[in-house]
Amino acid sequence: MNTNQVIIFGNQPLASLAWYCLTHDSPWQVVAFTVDRAYINAKIHEGLPMLPFERLEETHDPARIRLLIPLGYRHINGLRMQKFNEARQRGYQFVSYISSRASVWPDLQIGENCMVYEHAIIQPFAHIGDNVIIRSGVHVGHHNVVDDHCFIGAEATLAGNVQLGERCFVGVNATVIDNLRIAERTFVGAGAVVIKNTEPDGVYAGNPARKLEHSSLEATSR
Repeated sequence: MNTNQVIIFGNQPLASLAWYCLTHDSPWQVVAFTVDRAYINAKIHEGLPMLPFERLEETHDPARIRLLIPLGYRHINGLRMQKFNEARQRGYQFVSYISSRASVWPDLQIGENCMVYEHAIIQPFAHIGDNVIIRSGVHVGHHNVVDDHCFIGAEATLAGNVQLGERCFVGVNATVIDNLRIAERTFVGAGAVVIKNTEPDGVYAGNPARKLEHSSLEATSR
């Protein structure tokens, strides 16, 4: 694929933020946006055409263009996962963006459709899966594993040797101490301090973090 052209999925603020970052801090050229036809509310977004996702192949061959899907953590990251998997099945490949202002090492292992924002720190021996968003100021410690489809909010800290399971959400300024296993689809609230392994689909808040009664899907579906 000898092209640097990208289409961004979305028409909300996170899509605009991704467009701005790629335009000003990457070799990628954003040429359009796309969303499902039912959610198109304008033909132009950030000065670029808005295309129906269902018919994208008619104008943009998967062999000639890449996608970026910077959706948030709705449905405990399930919506972003769904669109990522659908686009992959249709033959599209993806870009990943790492801010020039982030601190990473040359041998960082990072998957497709990832975004690492400014002032994030990712230490040696960390592994980042596919479809992961790491917001500004996040600290990802050494030997961490961040599985696919996670979202880590601004200024959150993952200490050393943490495993973050698939579809986890870690809120703004939250902390996860060393050597913990954060189970799949865990929701860690803003400012929480996690000192024990978590359970799948749990919601954790407070310092120290305690498991709440409702599920992570309930917490992210409003």
